[in-house]
Amino acid sequence: MLNAAAITSFKAGLRGELIQPGDESYDAARKVYNAMIDRRPRLIAKCVDVADVITAVRFGREQNLLVAVRGGGHNAGGLGVCDDGLVIDLSHINYVRVDPAKKTVLCGGGSTWGEVDHATHAFGLAVPAGIIATTGVGGLTLGGGMGHLTRQCGLTIDNLLAVDVVLADGRFVTADAKKYADLFWAVRGGGGNFGVVTSFLFKAHPVHTDYAGPMFWALEDAAEVLRWYRGFITKAPNALTGFFAFLTVPPGPPFPEALHNKKVCGVVWCYSGPAKQAEKVFKPIRSFKKPILDFVGPIPHPALQGMFDPIFPPGLLWYWKADFVRELSDEAIELHVKYGPQMPTWQSTMHLYPIDGAAGRVKNAATPWCYRDAKWAQVMVGVDADPANKEKITNWARDYFNALHPYSAGGAYINFMMEEGEDRIRATYGKNYARLARIKKKYDRKNFFRVNQNIKPGK
Repeated sequence: MLNAAAITSFKAGLRGELIQPGDESYDAARKVYNAMIDRRPRLIAKCVDVADVITAVRFGREQNLLVAVRGGGHNAGGLGVCDDGLVIDLSHINYVRVDPAKKTVLCGGGSTWGEVDHATHAFGLAVPAGIIATTGVGGLTLGGGMGHLTRQCGLTIDNLLAVDVVLADGRFVTADAKKYADLFWAVRGGGGNFGVVTSFLFKAHPVHTDYAGPMFWALEDAAEVLRWYRGFITKAPNALTGFFAFLTVPPGPPFPEALHNKKVCGVVWCYSGPAKQAEKVFKPIRSFKKPILDFVGPIPHPALQGMFDPIFPPGLLWYWKADFVRELSDEAIELHVKYGPQMPTWQSTMHLYPIDGAAGRVKNAATPWCYRDAKWAQVMVGVDADPANKEKITNWARDYFNALHPYSAGGAYINFMMEEGEDRIRATYGKNYARLARIKKKYDRKNFFRVNQNIKPGK
């Protein structure tokens, strides 16, 4: 039981807001992106600076509270919120500073990728990230980070230069390749296990206007498209990426009315190389098989990054299942063609993200992400707005995953995982798990930061 005087003292020590059950803003503050998650924390500390974070960490430790750390709130399993504990909310630690001369980007732990893309675009730069602009910088980065620029620029963690971290004992440190190098290694894929990251310093790349967009084919062509795609994308220039998807055409503009709510297969392409080469790069794609829709063309990078935001606003119910994939066999394609078209709702989908190219050239031991030899990250997501469809979307994603899992590499991208247990986490980190556990013991011996894909302190 929390002492009222302790709470009053904690509140007085914060510059930010302390929210409790019964407060007018409580329900809004506890909501996360995935409406499948409905948790009721005892306290939510809306931190506005590093001092607030230090105060919150110390209070949580002194009061023996369960503590969750929230950035953008997009985590698949809703791990930015907890029941009966303390949420350290970073959403007000939100700033982006671009250094165009050094091509670096410094941003706060509560920033979103849309805000980063907006700031960098003015300088013709971009940081490799995900595909939803409302995603938080912190959660995506700490889990690895992949998206439209992965094949050309690597994972988000491959472009991380330094982090500021508040540790479990309340200390503040800056970690990079030279200082606290073990901690810096661990946060590049090890999730939120090691502390509260209050700022990130990234390397940026010259990216301004992509040649990109979706290309759809009829559902009955899915097997043919998948067989062509598996051979094409792995041999494509690194400046070109494209994730394969089973999807339903959104029922609104800019899509033609005749295609609304039609189930299709497709590839969402992104070419970020020289503009004058774009048509040449896409010539073999367009000569493969005429699509039923081709929306590929010049697009500002931030517009591409935010393209899916209207389709997937916060507050939908999500059920995620994922795997890494080294080979897309004929048998696996057969199962994709069986389960993919069974999408139970129009927002449910399956994506195959290429993670080779620049990301694949990094050694497995260089970061906790130990599937550098995988070719794709595969995810099935059941999505809908209606709680009545919770079981339907869950069963589809789970059945699809169970059918394809025997053809996977074993682990999965942790940002695509719900709460799936210790064995699954160990499979995801493979040979890097023991090293992560040792570093966890060094910086968080009592497992204070455990509302995450948890790595227990090693011996």
